[in-house]
This record gives sequence, structure tokens and C-alpha cells, in this order.
Amino acid sequence: MNSFLSTPVNRRGILLGGAALLGAAGIAACSPGGSSNSSGSGSKTLNVLFFGPQDKADQTSKVAEPFRKANPGVEVKFTGVNGTDWNDFFTKVLTQIAAGNAPDIVSVATEGVQLFAQKKLALPLDDYVKRDKDQLAPYFKDVHPSLIEAMMYNGSLYELPTDFNAGNMYFNTNLLKSSGLELPGPDWTMDDFKTIAGGLKKNPDVVPFDWVVRLWGSWTSFMYANGGNLVKEEKYSGGDWLWNDFYTNDAAAKGRSGGWKWGEPTANSDAVLESLDFMLELTNGGLSAKPDVGGGATLQGLFSSNKIGMSIGGGFWAGGLHNAGMANGSFDVQYFPKWKQQRHLFGTGGYGIFESSKNKDLAWEFLKTLIEPASIEVLTAGNSTTPSRRSMMTAERYSTTTGPKNWKVFYDTLDKLPDTAPIPAPPYYNAMATALNQRTTEAMSSGNVKQALNGLQADLESAAKAIGG
Repeated sequence: MNSFLSTPVNRRGILLGGAALLGAAGIAACSPGGSSNSSGSGSKTLNVLFFGPQDKADQTSKVAEPFRKANPGVEVKFTGVNGTDWNDFFTKVLTQIAAGNAPDIVSVATEGVQLFAQKKLALPLDDYVKRDKDQLAPYFKDVHPSLIEAMMYNGSLYELPTDFNAGNMYFNTNLLKSSGLELPGPDWTMDDFKTIAGGLKKNPDVVPFDWVVRLWGSWTSFMYANGGNLVKEEKYSGGDWLWNDFYTNDAAAKGRSGGWKWGEPTANSDAVLESLDFMLELTNGGLSAKPDVGGGATLQGLFSSNKIGMSIGGGFWAGGLHNAGMANGSFDVQYFPKWKQQRHLFGTGGYGIFESSKNKDLAWEFLKTLIEPASIEVLTAGNSTTPSRRSMMTAERYSTTTGPKNWKVFYDTLDKLPDTAPIPAPPYYNAMATALNQRTTEAMSSGNVKQALNGLQADLESAAKAIGG
């Protein structure tokens, strides 16, 4: 979530990436042993592609040590694929497949799940899950159904989530104190938000609220709270096989489906327009700076330097702010404020199996080890993200390492705010992200929000049409 959400892409990249993906299903089908489902039919090396630099991949590969020890002769190789965006990443992946170097497993966040599934690059996990349901029952009992549903597409499950991040609001408690303010309560509103921002403005050289342009945790958080979305929210049918087996008595699973179906674009609806217009109002009123396109690293640096009072962040900000030098107690977190509703967005992550893998059974056995608490502990080390398993959210995790004091907010966003939903991530996600970045920048520069969102609407309609959606 923290590394996959925010990098800008260009139009040429969209076209190249889209063209490559259209041929992906054919590549997978022609790959030697692509239809094999036996671990004995291929090598005893599982190749895992990791979206990130090789040093980070090497660090993450430690998660495979228990699996290696339990399976003598089996090697798990993590290969970092660094890229500027998802298109860049997937294009490099497809190049490897075409060259006969098909990996077995890939790390994929919310942004890529439907992209992989629609192009038939990813293997549905349904049969494996049904077969091993007794073994998996403790995991599903420990994971909120929202995270599971976000990993489904057209009735099938494609990943077992290991982590997630919801868009909460972080506060610099030093600046709150110097402004005579306190952390707001869980039921705070947009009026409270504006009051706090006005109080923080009294500090010289401080931006009361700052944000970046991206789909996760941007002005899109305000959009969700205002009852809007960039596309119509629908659900795929199916999924009963999973919900009936694992979530029968879970009230939070009521009404779950076969995954989110992102329908026709609604980017210029009244709720969306009002949300982006509010961001322009904040900027013009001196309560926010003009945002940059990109990730949150710059914001974390400014936040830790007491230059920002509030910003949107998930559980990964706890680790990021700690690494930026903020001591436990110098920052805290609360739910996102209520507007028309108190709805949050989130992104989740995990690992999927390639359809072209020669070692599907072995890959599945490895995937099962990744959802064990000890493995998730490695994957979320330093609170770099939020564990998907509820039982791992403890006071010790935060109080003895990074903070914040109000850490319960992270999982309570799922447990206590049932409207919390994944970011919109249709199969044309990359085109959506690019268009959002460009049109948001246009709106903030020109001041003409309506014109920019009419352009965004046209961009999304073209992108959906291009994939037949």
C-alpha cells in the first residue's frame, strides 16, 4: 500500500502497458507447462516477483526461511522489479514470461488484482481454498471480510491478504498542543476539521493540512466521506462458497459478494465535484498547500519537521514517521472526519500465483505460510504496513516501537465503520490513476473544478471502453 499507490504514469506508458496486457493471456497459455497444476512437473525453485528494489526483495525473502526448512531441496527466490508505476512493473513481468522465465508468484496490491484477473494472468485460488478449508479457517476468522472481498473478482478469490492500510487522519501532537488543541474524538466532523485547521494556521510556517495527488488517501478520502466515487459501485455475483464456509456467523460478512464490480464512471457527479472543490477552497484559504503528485515520503518528512499539522495516512505512517525521527507520542491518529458519512477507503496487499507457473501446488503451499502470524510479522516489520490479522493488532506492537497512542483506529476502521471500502481499482486502474493525477493538477492550477472533472469523466469513459467495460 505505501509503495504501490502513488507514482504518476504517462499516456504512452498506458498504451504500451495495455497492449502488452492484451497479449498476456496468450503468452500464459503458450508457456511450457502453463496448465500444469503439479509441483513435481517443474523445478524445485519458486520464483517470486516483488514490486520494489532488490535490497527490499532480499529483506522480504527472509519470510521464506520456515518454508525452506520444511521443504528440503526447495528454494524460494525473491526478485525485485523496480518500476515507476504498475504499467512499468507489469510490462517487465510480461517480458520475463515471453522470454521463458515465467515466475510463479507475484506481489500484488488492490491496484493490480482485477488487472491480473481480467487478463487471466492470475490463478483463481478457489479450489485450493475449498480443499484446505479446515487449515485456513483460523486465518479467515482472524481477517475482516472487507479485505477478503477486495481480493475477489467475478466470484473468485485471487489472493489471501497479508496487510492493508485505511485512510485515517494523522495529527502532529506538538502542533496541536502549541495551538491549544486536542486530538478530536472518533465522531468528529468536517466542521471540526475546519476548526482544527484554522487553529493550526496560527503557527508560523505551518501548513494545517497537506495531501498528495493519488487515488489512495488523497482528496478521494473526502470524496468517500461525501458519498461519492469515481465509478458506480456494484458487486459481482457469487462468492457464496467462501462466505458460507468461513463467515457464516459474522455479521460483517452479510451482503458480501463475488468482489467489487466497478461500473460506469461518475467522476463529474455532484458529490465528486463538491469534494474536489472543497480542496480548492482549503488551498485558497491558506489551510492547505497545493499538492504534489506522488507518494507520501515528502509529506512524512515535512510532518516530522513540524511543518504539517494534519495529513491522511494508514498504519504504514506509524513506521514512516518513526523512521523520519518522530518519537512515540509526538503524533497520533484518528478516524477520517464525518461529512455526509464517515466512510473510509483502504487498499490491501498479498501474493498471487501465475497461471503460467509450472509449480502451482508448491506455490500454494508457500502462500499458505505467508498468512501465518510469524510471516506477517516479517512482512509488516517496523509497522511499515498494517497486519491483515486482527489478533496481531496489540498495544505492544505500537507502544513499544512506533506509536501512535490511538493505534486501535487502524483495525477499528474496518470493525466499527462497516461502510469502509477499497479504492476503485477496475482493470483499467493505471489509466484511472494517470487521469486522476492530471485532472486534479489541472483543477488546482486553473481553479475550474467542473471543467477538470468533465475531462476526467471523458478519460475514464474512454479507458473503460478500451477494455470493453
